[in-house]
Amino acid sequence: MSNRVRSANNIVVIYRRRRGARKAPGGFFSFEEITTKARMHGFGHDEYIRVRDEYGQTWRGIAEEAADGTYRYTFRDGRGRSLSGMADAYGVTLRDEKGKTWRGFID
Repeated sequence: MSNRVRSANNIVVIYRRRRGARKAPGGFFSFEEITTKARMHGFGHDEYIRVRDEYGQTWRGIAEEAADGTYRYTFRDGRGRSLSGMADAYGVTLRDEKGKTWRGFID
């Protein structure tokens, strides 16, 4: 939706209203590795997430909004390992550097 505004010098300026700030989904995060059934749980608010796996490692993550409105998640632990993936209508799917798949949800 664009609007036209006349300035003091009768110059027509066309502008578009910006969409308000959107926050990434937050709350309780739960992930499970498909083959080994290893689990991670934690909380996140806005775009910053912190989860802990069953071995006591803390994973810090961020959520970045993509152009199509979906979110890309990236997690890293203290050892330099990483998980990354996307959220869809069914949940969150992540992959680690070894190719293992983690499925989860945000509640």
